[in-house]
Amino acid sequence: MDDVRPSKDEYYLDLAKSVCRRGTCTKVEIGAVIIREDQVVATGYCGAPRGTKSSIDHGFCLRKKLGIPSGERYEMCRSVHAEQNAIINAARSGSAVLGGDIYIYGRIKNDDGTEVQLDAFPCFICKKMVINAGLVRVICSLKDGGHKVFKVEDYVKEWKENDIIDDKYQYGKPTEWKEKE
Repeated sequence: MDDVRPSKDEYYLDLAKSVCRRGTCTKVEIGAVIIREDQVVATGYCGAPRGTKSSIDHGFCLRKKLGIPSGERYEMCRSVHAEQNAIINAARSGSAVLGGDIYIYGRIKNDDGTEVQLDAFPCFICKKMVINAGLVRVICSLKDGGHKVFKVEDYVKEWKENDIIDDKYQYGKPTEWKEKE
């Protein structure tokens, strides 16, 4: 047998990769999976709120149409972020996330079918939700194909010592991806 059994982090990131395929954002695909006690608690992807029209339905990205740079003015996006949706979906089902981990996978699927993996770091809003939800670790896919593990307690420690704007691992830097047409 030539196949190597993936680590649990790789396994759960693969699940997040599958989840991201359901997204309705026309710029990026992000998937999130919350794991607690080695079980899937909830999943989420970037998508419009239930029952509303998505960017796919409208045929365009509102933020792009308004000229809003990546990483800014999240409130003008039609989508709810994958991390937010995972936390919300856990609450809707009555599942506890306290003490769990969240796995985040991100990519751009180009019009020619090629995929570019992203450094799938949570935005500031999602980081705040992850902290308040009581999650322990955040495991993010990286554009080089690997992954990075963050301890939520380190987010809290860093934000006590510095301001959140000084955060080294910020999502949404315009250089991370080219805009999808």
